[in-house]
This record gives sequence, C-alpha cells and structure tokens, in this order.
Amino acid sequence: MVVDPKHASVNGRKRSQRPQKTHREVADELRARIRSGTLRAGQRMPTQARLADEFGVERGVVRQALQLLQTEHLLTNVSKGSPATVAPDLGLSRPLTGPGAAPQPTMVTLGPRIATAFAAPHVEIDALCLTSVSLNLAIGEGLRQIHAGELNPAKIDVRVLLPGRDIDLAFPVPVDGRGDDDPVHERWLAQRNAQGQVLQHNLLALRATHGIDVHVSFRALPFTPPVKLYLLNGMEALFAYYTLSRRKEEIDDEHMELYDSEGTQSMLFAFEQGAGLRDTTFVEQSHLWFNALWETISSELTLTS
Repeated sequence: MVVDPKHASVNGRKRSQRPQKTHREVADELRARIRSGTLRAGQRMPTQARLADEFGVERGVVRQALQLLQTEHLLTNVSKGSPATVAPDLGLSRPLTGPGAAPQPTMVTLGPRIATAFAAPHVEIDALCLTSVSLNLAIGEGLRQIHAGELNPAKIDVRVLLPGRDIDLAFPVPVDGRGDDDPVHERWLAQRNAQGQVLQHNLLALRATHGIDVHVSFRALPFTPPVKLYLLNGMEALFAYYTLSRRKEEIDDEHMELYDSEGTQSMLFAFEQGAGLRDTTFVEQSHLWFNALWETISSELTLTS
C-alpha cells in the first residue's frame, strides 16, 4: 500500500490534515478543564509530550499555552522539564480578561506576560514609557529562559518611545520650579539613557549567544507621556497611568521636593486580542496610536548624555 506523504508522520502515525491549533486554542481547552474540575487544584498536568500528541501540535505550542495559564495563576512550575501543576488557589471567581479583570502592579503583571510573549517564534514588543525601568526589569525572566534553553525565538523586534532629552518634562520636576540648573532633569536623563543602553545591550547580546535576529529601536517624543503602554506580539496591550505624588529626595547632596511617579508600582490593566469586542478594540487602537506616534511626531533618539 502506498501512503500519501501528507498523512505520514514519525513513528508511522497519521498526521491530521486539520490546521494546527494555536497556543491560545490549547490554553482555552486546558483552562476549560481546570475551571470544570476535570483538572483539579494541586493535580499534576500531563507531560508536554502527551499534550502535544493529544492536540496534534509541537511542544513549543504546548509550552506557550502552559506559560499563558501560569501568568493567569492557573498553573505553577511550568518549565521545560517536569510537568506543571494546577495551582492550589485558582481564584476562579475572578475573570482574567475583560471588564472585570483585576489590575495588578506593573512588576507583578509585566514580567510573566513578557516571558510568555518570548515563547513566540517572532517576538514583537512596543513600549511607551518614561525611562524603561519597568521594561528592563520585566524582560529579565524572558532572557533567563532563553539562556536556559527553555525558549528559542528566531526573531525579536523591540521599539521604545521615550521623552526627548531637551523637552521641559511635566514630571519629574522640582516643586519649586526649574532653575538655571536642573538636577532633577539631569538625573532623569541619565536614568533614561542608562536603562535604554542596558536594555539594548542585553537584547543585542542574544545575536552572538543564540543566533537570534534582534532589532532594538528608540525614538524620542516631544512630550511627557502621562501613561505607559506595552504591546506584546500584536495580541496584548498593557496600560497604566503615571500617578503623581509629592515627595522629598536627595539629589546631588541636596534635599528637594519633587512631583514624580513610581512607574514600577503603577496599576497595569491588561487587554487581549480576541477576549471580547472591548479588549480587541483597545488592542487595535493602541497599536494604531503607537504607530502614529512612531511615524509622525517622534524623532531619532540617541542614548547619550
């Protein structure tokens, strides 16, 4: 008997002609099993190999699905090795996306979601922020997983919009106003440049260490962004307000009162493509807004003092 090559596979098993499921479709099915009690709290999941065989997908797709469920706090111990575990505290009454989803501080939400984004073959991250401190901290877990061999994207594109160096920032700013010298602005500029350089260095290093096609671009805005925005793989938009407070700090051995915001603690709202009309529209409009800023009023940014 002659076997049609389209239906042949390794180990002689038949390969389905149906389109391969996406990691989100796999995650949806596993999420439904967890919520229905088919997979119980504290129970170990099937191995990634078994799940890949069941869903007819590559292991990388299963890994992405499991990592997504881990960011939703439904799974724990997701790694390349041993099977994951259904979280003992599922919090099933709390929606994960949509109008009822609970916001989390930036550093609680951003890191796991970026790590999940790094599981895609082509990683795309767009960020609009004041200094990129949060982005630098959050990207660390994704980098760690790449260096550990748990993730292996082929391409990474990162675009970052930051305030221009010569504008009069709305914040951080001295309460008493700017003088001829502005140590607050100089400190912000030094932080913006240093954080950008570290982000660029850590990402571009993946070219040499892992052969990943990496591109990192920065552009300068002519205004102080009142919000921060992170767009991940065209599928998620994470949004937070910079909430100002008045506080005292020591800058260049001088105690000063400032108006400033602690961006790492800003509450981050998550919107996901396909999670309903509200979320999908927000993601799409956020991309249009970011691209419009990138292509029109922003300018070349050099990370130097």
